[in-house]
Amino acid sequence: MTAAGIFKAALAAMLAAASCGAWAQAYPAKPVKLIVTYPPAGGADTMARLIAAKLSESLGQPVVVENRPGASGQIGADAVARAAPDGYTLMLDASSYAVNPSLYPKLPYDPQKAFAPITLLAQFPNMLVVTPSFPVNSVKDLVAMAKAKPGTISYASSGNGSAQHLAAELFKQQAGVDIMHVPYKGGGPAMTDVMAGQVPVFFANMASGLGHVKGGKLKALAATGSKRSPNMPELPTLAESGVPGYEVYEWNAVFAPAGTPPAIVNLLYEHIAKALALKDVRERIDALGGEIVASNPRDTEKFLVAQMAKWSKVVKQGNIKVE
Repeated sequence: MTAAGIFKAALAAMLAAASCGAWAQAYPAKPVKLIVTYPPAGGADTMARLIAAKLSESLGQPVVVENRPGASGQIGADAVARAAPDGYTLMLDASSYAVNPSLYPKLPYDPQKAFAPITLLAQFPNMLVVTPSFPVNSVKDLVAMAKAKPGTISYASSGNGSAQHLAAELFKQQAGVDIMHVPYKGGGPAMTDVMAGQVPVFFANMASGLGHVKGGKLKALAATGSKRSPNMPELPTLAESGVPGYEVYEWNAVFAPAGTPPAIVNLLYEHIAKALALKDVRERIDALGGEIVASNPRDTEKFLVAQMAKWSKVVKQGNIKVE
């Protein structure tokens, strides 16, 4: 490149940076829409409304939560992928974001190119639980029984390709056991049948399952996180219980459409990180069994890439299909 060409390229970069900075300084000048890819009253919706309220205060503009559920998050994600990359349409999604590329070969968007990750808000471990009368008291007991009677123990999930299904499939693969999948239409009916003894095994959401464990309606064998949960410090992890390397979290992250100016992405990250540091927010997430992460955009992107690779392997090895 000639000296003149180098000068023009440098000038263009400076002008672009100045323009981006000016845009960020003027942002936000109107309400921001936060699209949640799941229905109201669920875990993702709870996180969205918790964060939106704090962002409204710190940004000085309303942050309006809009639920667009359906197709394991695809409907809401497609809407955000098509939105203008100006910081006024954001998405709060869940763990299915990293699983969908393996389960659905024809997504309406490219998850690795359609979005600009802003932050991983928090992650939520599950619990491996069984019917109280089921004659096992540890993960080792369950593994021993499953190996002695392959194909005879059943586990419930909220549906094919669900977080509970994948958690159990990873357990099968890493523990080397053959247990049978019984899919339900939702986590509530699945947990109800496990408590009643219709199906003995379930990977329960910590927030919804904890009360049933403490009330004696479920028996917890292990937590799925990399470390013990503060909500049940006496409960070992699966890795501690004889399944080394096992780690599963459900999680929530915030995204912008690809092409959103980096200055705006970073500004949003800073405001969300401040919100996650607030005492009442920390206490609420802790009550849900969550662990705050608040990772920066670059680390969030690395996390998402690793999650996609992990679940792609599990789906392929387990030959998991959705209806």
